Amino acid sequence: MRSGSGSSAGQQMSIVAAWAESFLGFCRIEKGLTPNSIAAYRQDLRRFSDFCVDRDAQTVATLHGYVDSLREASLSSRSIARHVTTLRNFYAFLLHEGKISADPTEHLVLPRQWKTLPKYLSMEQVDALLEAPDETKPNGLRDRAMLQLLYATGLRVSELCTVEIGGVNLNVGIVRVIGKGRKERLVPLGRSAMKAIESYIERGRKQPAGRNARYLFLTNRGGPMTRQAFWKLLKNYGKHVGLWQNLTPHVLRHSFATHLLERGADLRSLQTMLGHADISTTEIYTHVLRARLRATVDQHHPRSR
Repeated sequence: MRSGSGSSAGQQMSIVAAWAESFLGFCRIEKGLTPNSIAAYRQDLRRFSDFCVDRDAQTVATLHGYVDSLREASLSSRSIARHVTTLRNFYAFLLHEGKISADPTEHLVLPRQWKTLPKYLSMEQVDALLEAPDETKPNGLRDRAMLQLLYATGLRVSELCTVEIGGVNLNVGIVRVIGKGRKERLVPLGRSAMKAIESYIERGRKQPAGRNARYLFLTNRGGPMTRQAFWKLLKNYGKHVGLWQNLTPHVLRHSFATHLLERGADLRSLQTMLGHADISTTEIYTHVLRARLRATVDQHHPRSR
């Protein structure tokens, strides 16, 4: 990545691309990241490599220019933050491998105004969504169980679709989840989710043969539910109860986190349940704590009105 005056633009880009492949191999083999995470890293680094066609990829100025280009392309705050995270991980790998002598992302800071608060549903909206599936049909039993489990645990959609039937303990009320980096965690289940799962297993779930039998949620063809299929059914249920068009599984994940904090859960517990490696990721939900504090002051302080 070190480029002298004689370095060509093509050589610069090819070096970045070559080291990107080494980084992706490290993420796949050493870190055990999922194919979805690898694909996201690959997409980000390909865009960065193209940006570095006529630039020195080892300078802070280049990185700032790249982030500015993302903002000019009208990427969302969340997308820009993801790109910056990709670059930080990429350059940390290069530094560790001795490919570079200094990390140019060290002073790459996201302005506070780029951070956006997550969208979440009200309790009334969640109740309407959870009641939308038709429990008289096998698919309705499955869909309600998936929605109940998603809201009860805050799982990522990829985690939801790969929950194994042997990973659900309805006697104890926990579900075993395999998250990012193949990390396993146990998440507690509420009574409503447990009841919905039990009804689905008893009256709606088919009994496939082979390796698909281990998955809890199955399609009509007997295969595991896919992320794309669940996104589609969630969107349809959202429209059915009058919710916005861009309803996504992550909105339910955010709703789970927000409603827990509103009722007094602490950030460390929430971090564990969400599977966040860093507490800073969970801290975006502190807007809920601030809102609750404001309401407390308004209600109880003698001079608040």
